[in-house]
Amino acid sequence: MAWGVPPRPPSSKVQALYELCKRTFPSPSAAGASPSPPPADAVRSISSLMDTITPADVGLRDDNAEDDRGHGFFESNFLKGSARVARWAQPITYLHIYECDAFSIGIFCLPTSAVIPLHDHPGMTVLSKLLYGSMHVKSYDWIEPTVLASTQPARLAELHTDDVRTAPCPTSVLYPQSGGNMHCFTSVSSCAVLDVLAPPYSEDVGRICTYFHDYPFSSLSAGQTKIAGNPDSYAWLEAINTPVNIYMRPGMYTGPKVQELQT
Repeated sequence: MAWGVPPRPPSSKVQALYELCKRTFPSPSAAGASPSPPPADAVRSISSLMDTITPADVGLRDDNAEDDRGHGFFESNFLKGSARVARWAQPITYLHIYECDAFSIGIFCLPTSAVIPLHDHPGMTVLSKLLYGSMHVKSYDWIEPTVLASTQPARLAELHTDDVRTAPCPTSVLYPQSGGNMHCFTSVSSCAVLDVLAPPYSEDVGRICTYFHDYPFSSLSAGQTKIAGNPDSYAWLEAINTPVNIYMRPGMYTGPKVQELQT
């Protein structure tokens, strides 16, 4: 590039998102297995960019989840033999855009009434942009210091979000210790969510997804522990130690491709 010539602007919003994430999120190999969350202004910059991304920017239509584009090719024997899934049920489809050891970018397309169960994001910062449709979001953060139930292996958490979001709406952000790190999604209508995970899940370094069952606060005892405010703002979360069967399969991402920066 000639001296004094400004860099070429990103070719797409997907490319711009990748480049901004590349500048913002350090590689865990350089910063440790669980790098600290980036500065708030850097997260706001990514969130502001994601706010502008539309379904068309990532190769989707507003009604995309109701068709079967990109689904049939990925049919698997595992999914065909899933006894827990009704024959008429449509799968949640994941569209992979980009992943490195510092962050990942992808899209979850949910048909009506699909559920991504309550799960956590250990040591991760996550930005989620609802591209189209409506979904119910329920999320929690752990109470610190740790409070355990006296009758079973459940831990006390505080409710962060329990509402329905309809596109267009602002990008949501969760952090390792706040913002609703444990969350679940239930689609009210067909919808799609653009997700940035930083860093992504990795079994090699202990960032493993754990699923939970939530119990009302009044259903279990906390001994002498007292809580402030409305008991409905708290719940007991118990890790699910058996495999969680989610009807999900990969789809074909048809939006702009990421051109990796040379480092």
